[in-house]
Amino acid sequence: MSRVPLPQMPSRLPDLESERRLLEIRREAEETGAVKAAGTVLTGAPFPKMTPATGYYGIPLLKQPQWKKEVPLYFFVGGAAGASAVVASVADLLTTNERLVTNARWLAATGGMLSAAFLTKDLGVPSRFLHMLRVFKLQSPMNVGAWTLTVFSTFSAAAAFANQIRQELDATPIHVIENLSGMAAAATGLAMASYTGVLIGATAVPVWNRNIGTLPPHFAASGMNSSVSLLELLGHTDSRALNILGLASSAYECLEGAKLESARTRVNEPLRRGASGLMVRIGGLLSGPLPLAFRLAYALTGKRNLRRMAASSSLAGSLLTRLGWIQAGRASANDHRLPLELPEQVA
Repeated sequence: MSRVPLPQMPSRLPDLESERRLLEIRREAEETGAVKAAGTVLTGAPFPKMTPATGYYGIPLLKQPQWKKEVPLYFFVGGAAGASAVVASVADLLTTNERLVTNARWLAATGGMLSAAFLTKDLGVPSRFLHMLRVFKLQSPMNVGAWTLTVFSTFSAAAAFANQIRQELDATPIHVIENLSGMAAAATGLAMASYTGVLIGATAVPVWNRNIGTLPPHFAASGMNSSVSLLELLGHTDSRALNILGLASSAYECLEGAKLESARTRVNEPLRRGASGLMVRIGGLLSGPLPLAFRLAYALTGKRNLRRMAASSSLAGSLLTRLGWIQAGRASANDHRLPLELPEQVA
């Protein structure tokens, strides 16, 4: 086997000029913490050429998220399910509307089962989901999310079945089981509705990481909007409390959209431009200003069709928002400039 010859380094003895330059570089590093002088690249050396314009040999430094379509569906369904568990427990404590409690519990249980199916489908092999449950790591959003989904789907299903049995048998012990399971589902439901924002924010993808402070409440409000909308489409258009929850969620979505539009930074470009920007903006319109206007009009006129229109708009906007954020992450990871620039330059 023939050996590949190594690049020949030119023989050069140090002199006073090179020593003086070396001292200057050391002093600059001590005073400023950085050296702006260009280094020396040996002829023929396989050193990577990285620039904001070309990346690493023309390849982006970050790999695009490899999630398939099941993940944004999981974000959407999981958010609505988690919020439904909260609505069910609050309605059970503060109202006598048994039908609302039953529908909310079954929405939570069904959403929990669908969420597990979507996540397992994206993983490809069902055993991979079980492997994540072998340990519990608070510093890992994905591991915490797997445990949250497991506990939530278990307790939400228990609450739904206990509710069904209680209506048929009217037994006090069954009611206790329903309440305890419902409260556990509501507690983990809050995490279900918001942890996906933490999950994508705790990555190196610039647009996700830069918005990690607002993504969890943004997804939680969107999940509550979806839960309220599903319940209204199931016939609960006479509930004043649901309309108030819808108003609050839509108002928050309006504020979030205004905040994203005002953040004219390079890192947020995927939220304003291209296919991802179009999806995020249309999703924000459908889940914020449009349903807010419909709900305010309902408050003035009392026409229930306006609430159904608000519900349909909110559901479409919530799903499109999840799809838009995933697409924005792909566009952000594909941008050669962002990972190579200093934080103050990105901002």
